[in-house]
Amino acid sequence: MAKVLIYNNDENKMETFERKETDAMPYITGRSMTVGEFRGSSKSNVLWSDKTTMETWNAFRRYYGDPIFIGYAFKRIWEGGHGKQSQHYAGVSFDTGQNLSTSGRNRLHSAAVSFGRWTYVEPKSLTPTWVHFDKRYGTPACSSGGYPVRRKGDKGIYVLVLQDALNALGFSTRTLDGIFGDWTLNAVRQFQTDSGLTSDGIVGCGTWRSLTDKAVKIGRTSTVID
Repeated sequence: MAKVLIYNNDENKMETFERKETDAMPYITGRSMTVGEFRGSSKSNVLWSDKTTMETWNAFRRYYGDPIFIGYAFKRIWEGGHGKQSQHYAGVSFDTGQNLSTSGRNRLHSAAVSFGRWTYVEPKSLTPTWVHFDKRYGTPACSSGGYPVRRKGDKGIYVLVLQDALNALGFSTRTLDGIFGDWTLNAVRQFQTDSGLTSDGIVGCGTWRSLTDKAVKIGRTSTVID
């Protein structure tokens, strides 16, 4: 049984679901993506995504018309396996089609591009044996890309990544709820102070870079919160 946290973009609130591995992910129709498929190789008992991503998947499946194999979707940042500010850690990214022939992957990639509702479809030259698309949102804090600026009062998947990284590094947010409240603010400020950054409580480019550099692939620590 997994706890699935979903940010409801329409209502700006976090929602919690309990799901078996064989159950459909919240907001998924027709069981076209189960919890187990979304989890992939993650060992976490807690998974997260947002409503918009799930609904975009539903629409894309109808558009494509065939089942889509998901090789990799979700990972927590301390599990690693992807880049330092990967959208997989935010739960809005999919690496798909690993079971297809080259022509099959070309068809899937073309469909993802022409569909027009994924925020980003990775060029085929960068994904020779899979097709990557995601539903990231917000303006990246760094010019090179990555996560958007987060500050007190924000909610959602990028706050979950922030809280997860802070907790793994020993800067407790007291909870993993996707809500940037006082405890998360205090943890951010302490991390900034300890990292030689301006302690303003705003998670911009410098803070994201420092935080993700230190948190990616360090493994589950005693301070991780589920």
